[in-house]
Amino acid sequence: MWLPCGCTSKYVASSFARRILASHLHVSGRSRCNVAAFMPEAAGFEGVSGRAALRELSVSNSESFWAAVARHRLSWSIPFHTVQDCDLSRGKIKWFEGGKLNVSVNCLDRHVHTCPERVALIWERDERGSEMKYTYRELLEMTCRVGNLLRRHGVKRGDCVTIYMPTCPLAVASMLACARIGAAHNVVFAGFSADALAERIRDAQSSTVITVNQGVRGGKVIELKKTVDTAVESCPTVKQVFVAMRTDNPVTMTARDIAMEEEMLKEDVVCEPAVMNSEDVLFLLYTSGSTGKPKGLVHTQAGYLLYAALTHRYVFSYHDGDVFGCVADIGWITGHSYVVYGPLANGATTVLFESTPIYPDPGRYWDMVERLKINQFYGAPTAIRLLLKYGDQWVNKYDRSTLKTLGSVGEPINTEAWEWYHRVVGDGRCPVVDTWWQTETGGICIAPRPSDPDAEIVPGMAMRPFFGIKPVLIDTEGELLTSNNTSGALCMAQPWPGMARTIHNNHQRFIETYFQPYPGYFFTGDGAYRSEEGYYQITGRLDDVINVSGHRIGTAEIEDVVNQCPAVAESAVIGYTHSIKGQGVYAFVVLKKGIDVKEADLSRQLNGMVSEKIAKYASPDFIQFAQRLPKTRSGKIMRRVLRKVVESDLEGLGDLSTLDDPAAVQEIIQEQSVLSEST
Repeated sequence: MWLPCGCTSKYVASSFARRILASHLHVSGRSRCNVAAFMPEAAGFEGVSGRAALRELSVSNSESFWAAVARHRLSWSIPFHTVQDCDLSRGKIKWFEGGKLNVSVNCLDRHVHTCPERVALIWERDERGSEMKYTYRELLEMTCRVGNLLRRHGVKRGDCVTIYMPTCPLAVASMLACARIGAAHNVVFAGFSADALAERIRDAQSSTVITVNQGVRGGKVIELKKTVDTAVESCPTVKQVFVAMRTDNPVTMTARDIAMEEEMLKEDVVCEPAVMNSEDVLFLLYTSGSTGKPKGLVHTQAGYLLYAALTHRYVFSYHDGDVFGCVADIGWITGHSYVVYGPLANGATTVLFESTPIYPDPGRYWDMVERLKINQFYGAPTAIRLLLKYGDQWVNKYDRSTLKTLGSVGEPINTEAWEWYHRVVGDGRCPVVDTWWQTETGGICIAPRPSDPDAEIVPGMAMRPFFGIKPVLIDTEGELLTSNNTSGALCMAQPWPGMARTIHNNHQRFIETYFQPYPGYFFTGDGAYRSEEGYYQITGRLDDVINVSGHRIGTAEIEDVVNQCPAVAESAVIGYTHSIKGQGVYAFVVLKKGIDVKEADLSRQLNGMVSEKIAKYASPDFIQFAQRLPKTRSGKIMRRVLRKVVESDLEGLGDLSTLDDPAAVQEIIQEQSVLSEST
């Protein structure tokens, strides 16, 4: 793996040398000068005397707000002439048109100009205590070498490079190198199977893949190069695979494979950055939908970077000199926005976590907090619930006095886990920010902070919309719910710079998924409750998507795999409440007539198929074999009914008269497997 070497970078783009103004002042009053200390751009807004007024202005006069923030916080080679050109009814979203910039310059060069020896990355490797630090100068050099390497091998502006790597510095440099030369990147989570990887490579039409020989996680070696070899067999567009070395173990190299570090040594540490339009594609990221085909969501340059940087700064109260510890994998949007782009745009020191919460023991996170002196810690409720079960002693063993803010991401956090996180991990002194957002939103949309320093935080609630975000609730009739103490479909009433622009190669699906359900609004797919005080609480998905340990997976994707088994006639997959993972996967399976097979053997086979075709986390926790499934007269499987049965909410089954045969429900109830308390 490429190591920091202390060589001096020769390139700094002077036209991008302006720095973000960093505020260290603690805001306690409501005066205009204090709100300007909190957010310097506020000095230019007439009549804004506090944070609440600033948020109100960001919604009521969003163009002025975003224009000021974009001019101040991004370095442009050519200024933008149009703040926004958006029409939610048509799925048209454009921000900062006319503007030109380079994302890698905003994340690297301008910081190298002012603080080249500041640590950019701390790589918390799987092997505890073996962390490595990379300065902004070293990360820029690595990025430039990768950028030159890609250019020398024919990668052009507008191409899409697929990255299948663990969370490591070279993966970050590869992302930034793509941004530097004007190529898009498509990072695929390194836990996905060869089939899932191949599907994403084909859809992105990548000719170049970057991977490592092997991954290391939780003390186990993962054969990533072998997975890529299998995947590219069905990807005729792939011409070359760059292979970096995470371990010392040699792997079989084919004619298409290129030894990455060896070739990087031949490259210069200067790489001229491409001048990109604001709305050029920065990356694709695939997320599960309610159909069987993953969606390649498209994020663009300026708006995404600005939104990631602003939310990172204000939701977590990040200040210069802090160490930001987001433990997400770079294969997910959280890793993109709050491991890579947001922190680096702000000149932060960001942690790359390669391991697991319980390797080599359940104190891993807190040992890391002590060693690296982490100030903001951002993790998943799944991990918090898991660690809670191991007891307080694993937390109290380590010094966590550097912690200032705790965050949770990926799914709603339950009250018990929230209170343990706050009381034990944060010693009752660190605010817990329960953040709600999605791959589609680009960054955090609802969170308890920013707000006045003494403003209340309610356990288990995302609470307050971020600057420029206008959430609304809509009922089943499509009517806007204006009162508080009510629940409905969570939608956004106006656009914001960080939102996805389209689905790759399928803008019609983008419109149908997000803008047609409630015309004039962006539909999140989630339901929410608005409290008497006006705070928002996310109540869960309204479509057929399961959230397993913070990973979204479409039920149709799992059903497609299960239905490929020759013994299976049809299946229905639902999510159910799981004490650790948030949601578990429950599969109802109907066998073909005349099939004679042991259910235990078939369950193992189906789990193996799902692991191989999608990923291990998507494998069903329970498989119930049924004679038939409850359906409407038109043949639609009633997953709502199945969900109620699994959750033992028989009172909530509702009217079953619309079913083709209501007796099917009684059969399911009688056959239902009892959920084990151990899950």
